[in-house]
Amino acid sequence: MSFTTNDMILIETRVATERKSAGAAYLLWFFLGWVSAHRFYLGKPVTAILQILSYFILVGFLWWLLDLFLIPGIIDQKSGEVREDMTRALRRRGLGY
Repeated sequence: MSFTTNDMILIETRVATERKSAGAAYLLWFFLGWVSAHRFYLGKPVTAILQILSYFILVGFLWWLLDLFLIPGIIDQKSGEVREDMTRALRRRGLGY
């Protein structure tokens, strides 16, 4: 099944609408990183909790620093998931499910 231009616009609009702000993520990382607010914001609650727990053994601080470089990839990953979900939904719609 091929998508129409309107379908593609719908997918990309949804991706843009649901895309998290890198600026907001970095602000949360900088000011509230000790409670992993940036990971909660980016939709990663399990790793946020693991990160909070790991602060007690000092690994969390290194993980917090590593997140400085991981934030853009997490945002792109979430956008890809939204794109895939919309693509599946449009395919189901086109197949009459």
